Amino acid sequence: MTCLHLLLTLVFAVSLGTPVEIQRPRGVPLTKKQFYEESKPFTCLDGSRTIPFDRVNDDYCDCKDGSDEPGTAACPNGSFHCTNAGYRPMFIPSSRINDGICDCCDTTDEYNSGAKCENTCKELGRKEREVLQKMAEITKEGFLLKQQLIEEAKKGREEKQGKVTDMQENKKQLEEKVEALRTVKEAAEQPEKEAKERHLKAWEEQKAAIRLEKDKAKMAEAFLELDDNSDGFVSVSELQSHAELDPDADGTLTETEVQGLMGGAAQVDTSTFESVWTNIKDKYHSESQPEEPAPVETPPDEVKEPAVDNDSEPYPEDDISEEDDEDEDDEDDYHEDDDKAPPTVKTPEKSHEDEEAMPPYDPDTQALIEAAQKARDDFEDSEKALRVMDDQIRNIEKELSFDFGPDAEFTYMYSQCYELSTSEYIYRLCPFNRALWGREKNRPENNKYLVMKYEHGTGCWQGPNRSTTVKLTCGKETVVTSTSEPSRCEYLMEFTTPAVCQEPANTEPSPHGHEEL
Repeated sequence: MTCLHLLLTLVFAVSLGTPVEIQRPRGVPLTKKQFYEESKPFTCLDGSRTIPFDRVNDDYCDCKDGSDEPGTAACPNGSFHCTNAGYRPMFIPSSRINDGICDCCDTTDEYNSGAKCENTCKELGRKEREVLQKMAEITKEGFLLKQQLIEEAKKGREEKQGKVTDMQENKKQLEEKVEALRTVKEAAEQPEKEAKERHLKAWEEQKAAIRLEKDKAKMAEAFLELDDNSDGFVSVSELQSHAELDPDADGTLTETEVQGLMGGAAQVDTSTFESVWTNIKDKYHSESQPEEPAPVETPPDEVKEPAVDNDSEPYPEDDISEEDDEDEDDEDDYHEDDDKAPPTVKTPEKSHEDEEAMPPYDPDTQALIEAAQKARDDFEDSEKALRVMDDQIRNIEKELSFDFGPDAEFTYMYSQCYELSTSEYIYRLCPFNRALWGREKNRPENNKYLVMKYEHGTGCWQGPNRSTTVKLTCGKETVVTSTSEPSRCEYLMEFTTPAVCQEPANTEPSPHGHEEL
């Protein structure tokens, strides 16, 4: 039994191409060989106790840390080291030793289970070397692209800084131009304002004169209408016939009330009628223009809507409109034929508008207006140009303020977006749109440029705000390679870019893979 448990594995080290046997207990990595010397008692790696060496790998757990049973399944917390010559060494839990399943590609974990394992380390090593070789080529090409990106970013930054300097100088000149044009505008607007005010004043005076003439004409017409006996006077009795002049609106125009309107006079002639006209003109109704009858309103209870049930359609609106139009025409015909009212000119509003319309400006005033408008246009154009320049300067300065990496290698992504289409969604990544550089735990600070964080996105239904973590890896192309949702409303994107490619090492990969030396 002791001999079986102390079987030593043969491990090959490569030294000048010649394999050399290195003996150590089964399951022990070469880095810990010095703790397992057959000629000395074994001390548990946690220092808890020392036991005779023949109790190492005796299928009984003596050490609390399981270090005395690296090659058996005796200790529940033990681990077995797979040498995997030609591939990558690895540790597996000691519970997997001799469990009938091949875990180590060199088959050493199933030395006493009877399982038929095949050593696949050489083939796995070959495939891994191919992958590593391909990755090395990508890294090499990506790094060359990164150098180009750095050079372009440097050149672009210098150009933008020079452009901002030039624009700042042009901005000063443009500001001076704006102020000069402002002065020209204000100087042109002053005579324009004065000319407009003169024109407006003349127009107001003209309107007042017209209104005065009209009022005099109405007054003369009213005098003639009121002078029923044509004796050249308007008496109390003649004025009393116009009940609409009743001051207290009690329905009766008394003689006393009429005398009050006439200033106490029994009668007035044309020269003194003016003072009476002032008192009555707002209420006076000319006999030559009788009032139009008030429109007859239909009582609400007589208005009937067409009945519409669930199975019938409402009457077409066109039909209803035509019937209404015909009824209105009939009513108009009735009034014209039966009342025999004298024709009345129904265009007072139009003529009033015509009279109230301000006449065109005289040529001198129009010339001042055009000159002022040109000054305003020139000023507004220069102000707009200044705003545009301000925006351009602000945008360039904003771009220059971004953290584009240690050597500005990420500059080329600015204002760019990258998409990944899946069967369900189209994912769109705009790297420098509200993104922050992040740093994964246990990563050094200088590797913070491998992660971008997007937070405070649109809220999920009854959940948190959406957030996205973007992991950047080396690649020749700039592309979103995958997306996932590890947690609800928390997304993960894989993104390749040459900007994160590191300078490749000069060492060539070993043809023997990851053998221990």
